[in-house]
Amino acid sequence: MSATINHFIGGEIVAGTSGRSSAVFNPATGEESQRVALASAAEVDAAVQTAKDAFPGWAGTTPLNRARVMFKFKELLEANRDKLATLIGREHGKVLADAAGEVTRGIEVVEFACGIPQLLKGEFTESVGTGVDSYSLRQPLGVVAGITPFNFPAMVPMWMFPVALACGNCFLLKPSERDPSAPLLMADLLMEAGLPKGVFNVVNGDKEAVDAILRHPDIEAVSFVGSTAIAEYVYHQGTAHNKRVQALGGAKNHMIVLPDADMDQATDALMGAAYGSAGERCMAVSVAVAVGDAGDALMERLAPKVRSLKIGPYSDPEAEMGPLVTSQALERVTGYVDSGVEEGAKLAVDGRGLQLQGYEKGYFLGGCLFDQVEPEMKIYKEEIFGPVLSVVRRPDYESALELVNGHEYGNGAAIFTRDGDAARNFTSRCKIGMVGVNVPIPVPMAFHSFGGWKRSLFGDHHMHGPEGVRFYTRMKTVTSRWPTGLRSGAEFVMPTMK
Repeated sequence: MSATINHFIGGEIVAGTSGRSSAVFNPATGEESQRVALASAAEVDAAVQTAKDAFPGWAGTTPLNRARVMFKFKELLEANRDKLATLIGREHGKVLADAAGEVTRGIEVVEFACGIPQLLKGEFTESVGTGVDSYSLRQPLGVVAGITPFNFPAMVPMWMFPVALACGNCFLLKPSERDPSAPLLMADLLMEAGLPKGVFNVVNGDKEAVDAILRHPDIEAVSFVGSTAIAEYVYHQGTAHNKRVQALGGAKNHMIVLPDADMDQATDALMGAAYGSAGERCMAVSVAVAVGDAGDALMERLAPKVRSLKIGPYSDPEAEMGPLVTSQALERVTGYVDSGVEEGAKLAVDGRGLQLQGYEKGYFLGGCLFDQVEPEMKIYKEEIFGPVLSVVRRPDYESALELVNGHEYGNGAAIFTRDGDAARNFTSRCKIGMVGVNVPIPVPMAFHSFGGWKRSLFGDHHMHGPEGVRFYTRMKTVTSRWPTGLRSGAEFVMPTMK
């Protein structure tokens, strides 16, 4: 009988009471490793009420003391980086180096949140009128929630909760039921860092838990990252129930390669961006737009590299790419490859049918590389979320830019070139939220904000950075005038903040 992963409410592990659970698999072996409890609406409500009770005390804690909890949490994350990476690798399948990199990128958001006293400083104007001053301040919302995907079980939650907690909110996390262990370890570390009980809670679940969060009257805001269809659902359901919502959806990220680019550099960039984490990244490059003569040069270099990808389980230090997360994901991505062949794209490297000795039941798919892909094909139009790279050829820069701007998604895009004018033109004219110049995955650092355009983002706020602080706070503006009154006597001690 598999052990059950439960919820974290009020500072402790709480057993599920719904009677429902689902399997957690090791993607490398295909075997069930544990089960995870799936929360009912009543269990979500219990977590919300716990957070609601904890909110006045946490909101009343000074930003400086909230920052001190974040500093300690950062220290504990660094000490437990390998443990977190192992949990991620075991349940998601990504190789350990990639999993450790994910944890590092999450820690960067915690570092940003450590600066919350500065970030919450408002504006002040003396004497807007005679004897009248005006100032603004940002105050926490209350109980807020995050619904996060399987592909980054540590980093994406850390896009959300460190900023939310630092701003004075209480947080309810609903992680993916496919790999729920890393968020529970982070909950333990938050308690060890000194976070009061009830301020951070984890409720595992499926659609029932998601709907309970979206409809709960005491949840003020919801953050979401996942597929476009679910992002749109979360946005419309959440706003219909009077919530502030930021929902990051799908992507089809392009990388334009101009003929003057360093082809070796562009090839290496495509390899990492397309096949890292088995392509299960919202910022993965899945389309290379080769302009003019760049197409032949790229394919010459790409094909042998894709064939020689080192694929293995998360624990293999030599592996560059692990398995897909579930058998359903493997079936879905394989179906896309089948579709590309049927529609006439040239499959230069076929990764289907890959089996590794000792891991025959694992969800492994070799790297797949298509050439001669056209915009009307399914593999171009839809997000595949697997190790599949499509090369689309275009005769000139303008037609390449038109292709990028014509797609329904606007998450990320990159251009590889030595021409500064072309790069500047691209950054100005592309209709994309995150842009790279000779950088394949242009994910901004934590002190900037993260999010796409078009159907890659629903809501007005991007995540983390200054946008995150604005999302998790309300602005209040005060205009004050004081009559002349008594003044206190002198004090002769060093003034300190209490």
